[in-house]
Amino acid sequence: MSAHERIRLDAMKRIDRKELTVKAAAELIDLSLRQTRRLWKRFKADGDAGLVHRLRGRSGNRRLGDADRQRIVKRHQDSYADFGPTLACEKLAGEGLCLSPNTLTALLKERGLWQRRRRRGKHRKRRERRACFGSMVQMDGSHHDWFEGRGPWCVLMVMIDDATNQTFARFFSVETTAAAFEVFKRWAERHGLPRSLYVDRHSIYRDEDHPERPTQFGRAMKELGVELILAHSPQAKGRVERRHAVFQDRLVKEMRLRGIKDMTAANALLEHSFLEELNTRLAVKAARAQDLHRPIGAGITLEQVLCVVEERVVGNDWCVRWRGRWLQIDARHVSLNLPRRRVTVRELASGRLLLDHQGETLTFTELAARPEPAKARQPIVNNRRWTPAADHPWKIKAAEQVEKRFPPCRVTQATPSRRGRAEILIKSR
Repeated sequence: MSAHERIRLDAMKRIDRKELTVKAAAELIDLSLRQTRRLWKRFKADGDAGLVHRLRGRSGNRRLGDADRQRIVKRHQDSYADFGPTLACEKLAGEGLCLSPNTLTALLKERGLWQRRRRRGKHRKRRERRACFGSMVQMDGSHHDWFEGRGPWCVLMVMIDDATNQTFARFFSVETTAAAFEVFKRWAERHGLPRSLYVDRHSIYRDEDHPERPTQFGRAMKELGVELILAHSPQAKGRVERRHAVFQDRLVKEMRLRGIKDMTAANALLEHSFLEELNTRLAVKAARAQDLHRPIGAGITLEQVLCVVEERVVGNDWCVRWRGRWLQIDARHVSLNLPRRRVTVRELASGRLLLDHQGETLTFTELAARPEPAKARQPIVNNRRWTPAADHPWKIKAAEQVEKRFPPCRVTQATPSRRGRAEILIKSR
């Protein structure tokens, strides 16, 4: 089952346990009441398998062939690249290429050829509160001189429930991904996983250069099944912005009275008294009594999800490089044949590193320094002059050639020198 279907399964089981009504479950899984009743009927009849999409793994009966898809895209780029999708489809239909504007847009998006055009501004209206606790939580960081010069500047990460105004906050030195992970983890441990999270367009939550790629925080929310909503303006998440004003007024004055000048004492004040008093005074009752927070799954460890996760390639020396550090994978994993394969590196909030490959945890040792590369062997060069032996085939062949050229004379004496041999040849003639 996909993560989306597991969320539906959890809702159906909560209906079966009488924890939710079908109407409340419809809002939890973002479906209409009619469709939720249909899912509930299939769940009672077929169990967990009834929630799996019936068309999974099958291609559509009306899907265009690959040749037609290539032909449509090529024809569009050649003649109708600056046409709108509706007009382009009308022109393509005149050439026998019939398809809907949505299909044409999807084909162009697959190949990165679609550019969205600016539209006119829409009429907007005030957004009402969510009806249930946990339906949506807003989160933002407030930068302020919280200690009024008595200590360093810092940021207060604030989370507030949209339906009830229940608030949680904690001080951090800067607004980073680690700070966002920590404050969300503390909220989830107290209440559970919210259905959605409303944030701004900070680089923690959205990569401006590559909007299609999720950030570390976006990846973690996707793994946990929490919808991440990006606001287009501060006014869109006005509830948390107004809570910033309350903190910058009341919390600053309370810390001044107590003489607090560091984040440790400020966080202790928030946890022990200030947040409880604030929620008692300013929290409101939700329109519906259901709590839409989902419990953390048995197989999920928040510390291993709310962390930095990246892939690395294993070197031929079974080492993985991670931010200037060298991790030597142990020899017990030799059967995995890891060189030139990708492994997942997780850096927890505590600084601890975890390695895994296809779900298997890898043990490793961190090296004190970079491994020394293997030294190249110097080529062996032999400069000594070689003289063949007397019985070497080269010398035997050379002697035979001399005998053929200068046949021996019939003189029974020692072999003369070259000059003497010449004189003997002249006399014999």
